[in-house]
Amino acid sequence: MSTMFQRLAVLAVTALVVAGCQTAEEARMADENRCVGYGFRPRTDAFAECLQRIDLDRRYALRQASRDALYMPPPVIIVRDHRHR
Repeated sequence: MSTMFQRLAVLAVTALVVAGCQTAEEARMADENRCVGYGFRPRTDAFAECLQRIDLDRRYALRQASRDALYMPPPVIIVRDHRHR
């Protein structure tokens, strides 16, 4: 199996696991509750900015996970040659 295929498989599995945890509506509700918990009032610019920052943080984390999955360092293989004299 090629290395690129393995990396893409890891990325796909990671995306499926992340996507399967919450529906979009559940994620939005959790984000709104988080912003309300921070003290922001719904339907204000500050509340919208709070939601935007949460979304940007989530996208950044996904990009990091994708980068890590695609650019994993190659495994180190140690070969010890034992010669008998």
